Amino acid sequence: MTDLPIDAAIPDLHEALAAHGRAVLVAPPGAGKTTRVPLALLDLVPGRIVMLEPRRLAARAAAERMAATLGEPVGATVGYRIRGEAVPGARIEVVTEGILTRMIQSDPELAGIGCVIFDEFHERSLNADLGLALVWEARAALRPDLAVLVMSATLDAEPVAALLDDAPVVRSLGRAFPVETRWLDRPLPAGARLVPEAARLIAQAARETEAGTILAFLPGEGEIRRVAAMLEVDAELLPLFGAMDFAAQRAALAPPGARRRIVLATAIAETSLTIPGVTVVVDAGRARRARFDPGSGMSRLVTERVSRAEAEQRRGRAGRVAPGVCYRLWARAEEGALPAFAPPEMLTADLAGLALELAVWGGAEGLAFLTPPPEAALAEARALLAGLGALDGVGRITAHGRAMAALPLHPRLAHMLLTAGRGAATLAAALAERDPIRGAPADLGLRLAAIRDPRGYADRHPWPANRAVLERIRAEAKRLARLVPVGPPMSPAAMAALAYPDRIGLRRKGEAPRFVLSGGKGAVLAEGDPLGAERLIVATDLDGDGREARVRIGVALHEDELRDLYGDRIETVEAVAWSRREGRVLARRQERLGALVLSDRALDAPDADAVARAAWDGLVELGLPWTPAARRLRARIALVPGMPDVSDAALLAGSDWLLPYLGRARSAADLRALDLTEPLKALIGWDGQRRLDEAAPAAFTSPLGRRIPIDYDAETPTIEARLQELFGVTRHPTAGGRPLRITLLSPGHKPIAVTTDLPGFWAGGYAEVRKDMRGRYPRHPWPEDPTEADPTLRAKPRGT
Repeated sequence: MTDLPIDAAIPDLHEALAAHGRAVLVAPPGAGKTTRVPLALLDLVPGRIVMLEPRRLAARAAAERMAATLGEPVGATVGYRIRGEAVPGARIEVVTEGILTRMIQSDPELAGIGCVIFDEFHERSLNADLGLALVWEARAALRPDLAVLVMSATLDAEPVAALLDDAPVVRSLGRAFPVETRWLDRPLPAGARLVPEAARLIAQAARETEAGTILAFLPGEGEIRRVAAMLEVDAELLPLFGAMDFAAQRAALAPPGARRRIVLATAIAETSLTIPGVTVVVDAGRARRARFDPGSGMSRLVTERVSRAEAEQRRGRAGRVAPGVCYRLWARAEEGALPAFAPPEMLTADLAGLALELAVWGGAEGLAFLTPPPEAALAEARALLAGLGALDGVGRITAHGRAMAALPLHPRLAHMLLTAGRGAATLAAALAERDPIRGAPADLGLRLAAIRDPRGYADRHPWPANRAVLERIRAEAKRLARLVPVGPPMSPAAMAALAYPDRIGLRRKGEAPRFVLSGGKGAVLAEGDPLGAERLIVATDLDGDGREARVRIGVALHEDELRDLYGDRIETVEAVAWSRREGRVLARRQERLGALVLSDRALDAPDADAVARAAWDGLVELGLPWTPAARRLRARIALVPGMPDVSDAALLAGSDWLLPYLGRARSAADLRALDLTEPLKALIGWDGQRRLDEAAPAAFTSPLGRRIPIDYDAETPTIEARLQELFGVTRHPTAGGRPLRITLLSPGHKPIAVTTDLPGFWAGGYAEVRKDMRGRYPRHPWPEDPTEADPTLRAKPRGT
């Protein structure tokens, strides 16, 4: 074997594992850790060595490389196991991350396994984090002799070492050749499109460098295909992405020929894989990641800026075999704005699968997660599992849930396959894959037709289908069909409704193809899509928009199928609610499935309490209707210590005081006509009314016996009275011990004076008023001494 940089670190690694049974190995890209370390541990570790790789291509390539190093075929000392394919090895087995979870769930002791290696742990995939937590728990409880090794190229090693009880950290310096980094002169202008700019930079790299394979990093398959179509260079263009079949991927991994090669790759080429002859890297600076929104229950792929760690990984690919050059599609000044590391998948992914595995394990308590699962996302995942029958009422795993966990599918699809049986295998495989048809309407039936009969589909439809994807779906469907028995006959729509009970859509009223989903979210189809005319659909693929998701793939569902599937969940409810749009209480009898209203008709005799509660909602929207009498009463109550708070905010904070008076209120007009006087009196009770009358009487009784309302809204209690009505009053009127502010009115009911000292007014200001008023109102009495006159509201008879 040729020397590799990692070889210098092997003695320290041996010593750490022999002494502690655990270690963290940090080695730069190209050091050789993936293919050299497992072989170096064969003599140290009794039993088998299991190494996890984040991708199927990397797992298979690593196994083949190690077998070739030993001069053996794959399946002798070294084997691999990935989804749908297994070649057992006697001592070393390279597996993808989900495989380890199944191994430990079925055999927590990991019998016969002496060491578990987590390769490329810096990618922080959900399955790797879960696998490490489960292995570490099993080691503590059952297998203290089990060796655990975490390997990475750009990992912050100390937190991982601390998680593993202060495991020793072994570092390999590597042997990279110098790499010159070339940035853009200035940042790309706002609105610049990634594909043409990346194609331009790749062409520039081809012109400015003379030899060596060019490895260009792009976010996804779509960008790879569009860049390839734009490039006009004298070189062999080789795509490399995860959805390719392995034979096509091998072409990029094969030794270069006489013609220069340009490999257009996704992040799959960042780690684990060795692409021969690379001396030039072009980094478009983007990565595609899945983002899950617990609120909508949907994931979507987003294209984001790479982290500094990812950029360094990519740059290092140019210096593995010779001095190299790295072209970056961003300016040097932008480097500091890049995040240090990509976020752990634990914080961004759909946690339904994790929640199911934790339930099978017996719960998350005691598990050592480098990044604990977010509680909100985990709760949402558990709610989904409960709806699928995987968890019981207290969150424990059911027999159905265990069967779901044993299938290599998302819990939604596993539930569908177990319930519908073998006939759902093709649909399960299709829903687990990417869309094989681009540019077609949303109808799921088109995809299934292409899978069943690719040639017939091509003859009948203009939208091209990806033959490689179709073949993968067909192969996976055959494998899945062997895992379950024959089930009841069901349509694809009914099967889809089993997998997505929260994505059954009911068309909203109106011309636009908009739907409300049973889970409560909104969805919309493209204008003109035939599926938009259907009353009920199942949305199997959504873009994840939290406000109103676009339906990318869906299928029409008949209502009788819906009732057959979920009849036990359909509730008949009497819905009495305030309609903001109509400004009234609406009473309906409805059949509901989640947020879907399947039938809706008027309710003739709604419950009075329900009407009152709905009217209260209308009152909260409209505001309290204050009549003058109710406003005066509120002002009085507010003046008396110990009385309830009667501010608008306090009154609207609880409805009990008013509900008994709302049973007949149906409209906004009814609510505006509501008199709050009696409810307020009831609120303070009989004793409160007695105290109120003593401390803040409602009215002043004039010498003529007329009750004049007292206005308490002002700082001083106020009344308005005709001047002549107060003749003979020699003591100023009071209310609750406080002097009243009296507005004295003319016979024409116009204010002529304001006083809080009536005797003083009679003695002083009255003379001026009398002088001015007696000529204007000669038929009304204006005695010289009002304190001796009799009160009156009458005018003198004419002629007197």
